[in-house]
Amino acid sequence: MPKLTINGTEVEVPPGYTILQACNQAGIEVPHFCFHQRLAIAGNCRMCLVEQEKAPKPVASCAMPVADGMVVHTNSPLAQKARKGVMEFLLINHPLDCPICDQGGECDLQDEAMAYGKDRGRYQEAKRAVRAKDFGPLVKATMTRCIHCTRCIRFAADVAGVPDLGGTGRGENMEVGTYVEKALTSELSGNMIDLCPVGALTSKPYAFEARAWELRKTESIDVVDAVGTNIRLDARGQAVLRILPRVNEDVNEEWLSDKGRFVVDGLLKRRLDRPYIRRNGKLVEASWPEALTIAAERLGKASADRIAAIAGDLCDVESMLALKEVMTSLGSTNLDCRQDGAKTPAAVRSSYIFNSAIAGIDKADVVLLIGTNPRQEAPVINARLRKRYLKGGFKAGQIGPFFDSTFPVTALGEGPAVLQALVEGNHAWLDVLKSAQNPMIIMGSGAVARADGLAILDLACRLADAVGAVREDWNGFNVLQRAASRVGGLDIGFVPGPGGRDLDGILDGASKGEVEVVYLLGADEFDVSRLGNAFVIYQGHHGDAGAGRADIVLPGAAYTEKNGTYVNTEGRVQLGRLAVYPPGEAKEDWRVLRALSEHLGRALPYDSLPQLRQHMLSLFPLFAQVDDVVATAWQDFGVQGPVSGADFAYPIDTYYMTDPISRASPTMAECAVSLAPNPLSKTGTHG
Repeated sequence: MPKLTINGTEVEVPPGYTILQACNQAGIEVPHFCFHQRLAIAGNCRMCLVEQEKAPKPVASCAMPVADGMVVHTNSPLAQKARKGVMEFLLINHPLDCPICDQGGECDLQDEAMAYGKDRGRYQEAKRAVRAKDFGPLVKATMTRCIHCTRCIRFAADVAGVPDLGGTGRGENMEVGTYVEKALTSELSGNMIDLCPVGALTSKPYAFEARAWELRKTESIDVVDAVGTNIRLDARGQAVLRILPRVNEDVNEEWLSDKGRFVVDGLLKRRLDRPYIRRNGKLVEASWPEALTIAAERLGKASADRIAAIAGDLCDVESMLALKEVMTSLGSTNLDCRQDGAKTPAAVRSSYIFNSAIAGIDKADVVLLIGTNPRQEAPVINARLRKRYLKGGFKAGQIGPFFDSTFPVTALGEGPAVLQALVEGNHAWLDVLKSAQNPMIIMGSGAVARADGLAILDLACRLADAVGAVREDWNGFNVLQRAASRVGGLDIGFVPGPGGRDLDGILDGASKGEVEVVYLLGADEFDVSRLGNAFVIYQGHHGDAGAGRADIVLPGAAYTEKNGTYVNTEGRVQLGRLAVYPPGEAKEDWRVLRALSEHLGRALPYDSLPQLRQHMLSLFPLFAQVDDVVATAWQDFGVQGPVSGADFAYPIDTYYMTDPISRASPTMAECAVSLAPNPLSKTGTHG
């Protein structure tokens, strides 16, 4: 490995490193604007100039490869003078917007101007101005502040795979924009806000809301999909004002989907903040004792086989466990957390998790997508697939309807017949999978949410064995879940017990009068009209479909308002944390269920969250492995049987409207209208 001397200290770095990377490794700070470790090198801003011995002039450290024996000075008088000159040029046209700029307090240009800026300007010419641009409802563009670092352009083209942005013109006439006026259409566009080193790109919904130093910061987990993106909740008073990503190399690197970032205003709208009871056909306000008493009476009067519970997509593990134990105490085994009707078996963990882990995508050389559109179901995972494609030596095939992909995908067909042909050895793509060193199969949750779901799972399991996707050092069989609660619910067995009903059984029973009482824990993603005349108890945080059908409404807490455990699609146990308290009389979900159990005369054996978690660990030791992916034994799963000829259908119709919080968000509503994809579009990169 090459060795170089930086500021008198010898440093050894891997081949291919630049001087800037070598300085970072040695803990030496070099100012920069355009360089970013996850983007292609541009060398635009020149702020990272350093002195290299024997070089005729200062060199841009971000673009200069390291050579053996190189001697570099990062703070010599020459380097300092060069940076001051660059800063003076950068500030020639930059407006004095700091008092009104949302980037204030978090601005790289502010920080570097303090270190390298002069106390006065020497230029008398008029400053350049750029016409206002509209990038859509999410990103606010004030391009007069732009310093042409091109981070946003490189992110859109390389990471997001949707090259909406580019530069037009040259010199001081250069402008960054969308060529023709249009909204940014990537599901990851909000990350440009984090990447922008100045105030050119800021959050439009967050504009003029708060300053960075006013906010209380809480580390938590995103729940709008099943990726488990690490996030930071920034709150002031009793409101979360913005959501930002945190770095986790194994899960989301440093990216966050637009829905996870901008859904924040939905946390304040259509909230359930007090109990309600239906009287004379209308929901009216009630007290907690009154609501819990009536709920307990209805549950206590019904026989065990006529009571059922359904858990929603945003539930934490603690609340699902508490509900399961309440139902078990009543003798009911009619439970289901798969409100999309998936047939995933809870007994075999490898049948419902992303076995290779998300970081395992980096090792795969062939991937087969079965009934999944990762761009909408998990944008962060889709970005990782594109990253793997850009490294080269990667092929992707797809079984399912066309979708606008961000990397080349070979369309193999739209239905299970293709999967059957692969298993039977009658398809040319079988050789592609067999020849791969690390083949990967990614099955969408929608692919098993069919009547023949178990047969589909059986075919996928057999295909994984046939192509060598599962071996001692590699498990490339992956299920891409969409619901943040799904893996955790399956882990604790929130599924029908012996003789119990699943989702379809519960709904059919309710419509026929065979199920009298249905308890919905934040469950809104099914046809509530199928509940018939059943007495419905809804516990949740938003006035969505479930609350509208309910006979009793018990207000719960959103994910930003409680401490809870979630398990992402790869089976990683993660902790969400309370940033603000629930509104009004709403309570944490497990507390509501603990109080209900007491009204039933069957008090649960815990009175605090630590006690509940200790109880949970005694039943399921898996939850002690926080932030780790636990290896899962491979077993056969699924059931051989006839497969329907119906094509796979993707479960998401509108990316921006998939849960009660996003449906309550004005920002997401605007996105659903202005960023709706053209159904006739065939502009993807399918092969």
